Amino acid sequence: MTRLQIVTITETDDVRLADYVRLRDVNLRRHLEAERGLFIAEGEKVIRRALDAGYQPRSFLLAERWLESLADRLDDHQTTPIYLVTEKLAEEITGFHVHRGALAAMHRQDPYTTADLLGWDRLVILEDIVDHTNVGAILRNAAGLGWQGALLSPRSADPLYRRAIKVSMGSVFSLPWARLDDWGSAIPLLNDHGFTTVALALTDDALNLDQVRERLAAHGTGKIAVMLGTEGAGLSEQWIAQASLVARIPMQAGIDSLNVAAASAIACYALNQPPTR
Repeated sequence: MTRLQIVTITETDDVRLADYVRLRDVNLRRHLEAERGLFIAEGEKVIRRALDAGYQPRSFLLAERWLESLADRLDDHQTTPIYLVTEKLAEEITGFHVHRGALAAMHRQDPYTTADLLGWDRLVILEDIVDHTNVGAILRNAAGLGWQGALLSPRSADPLYRRAIKVSMGSVFSLPWARLDDWGSAIPLLNDHGFTTVALALTDDALNLDQVRERLAAHGTGKIAVMLGTEGAGLSEQWIAQASLVARIPMQAGIDSLNVAAASAIACYALNQPPTR
C-alpha cells in the first residue's frame, strides 16, 4: 500500500474533492460532469466493472476498509490519488448516503458510435427518456435478456450519470451504447440497415407482442430494433409512423400501460424468443 497515492481528507471543503461535491444536484452534476469529462462510479462492484471496461480513474474516494478490498485494482493505478475519508465525511461531501463508502471519478470515453451498432442484430432505441433510473433499468434489461446494444436520442438521459449506472448494476459498461447523431433520420437509418423497427405504442393498429413475434418469424427474424418512448407521452408520432411495426403489451384490470423500463423487459424477452406453435 505504501506505493499508492493515499491522501487522508478531514474537511468537506478540501478543493481536491471538487468532483464529488453535491452529487444529488442533478442539473449541477450534468453540467460539471460534461464540462470535466467525468462520471462517478459508486460501490465496489460498479467501480470494478468500470475499470474492467477500460475506463480510466481520475481519483478514488474511499473509506479505509476498501483499501484492502480493492487492493488488486488500486495497485493497477498507483499514480491515481486515493482520497481516504470516513463514511460520515463522504456523506457530507456528496450530499447522500454513499454506498458503503466507495466512489471513483472516472474519465469519460465514447467507445461506440451509431455506425458501430448498426452492424448488430438486436438493439433497443430510446427516444427522449429523461429519467436516469429508467435509462439504467432499460440498459440492464437489454443486457440481461441478450440484446446487443442501445441507441439513445440526443435528449435522452445520460447512461453515465451516477443514478443510471447504479440502477443498471454496471450494465452501462458492458452493453454497448451510443448517441444517435440525428433524431429525425434515426428510424429511416435503422430501416435502411435492415432492421425491423418495432415501436411500443398504444395505437389502434398496434399488434400484440405475440403477433409481432409470429410475423417476424414468418419473414425470417433478422435484425430487430425495439423503440421505447418517453415516460409521459410515449414515442413521438413521427417515430411511430416510420416504424416497421407497432406493438403493444396486452393489459388487464383497466391498466393501459406499464412503466417504460418494465415494458422494455417484456418486449426484449418476448421478441427474442421463438414463436409459439
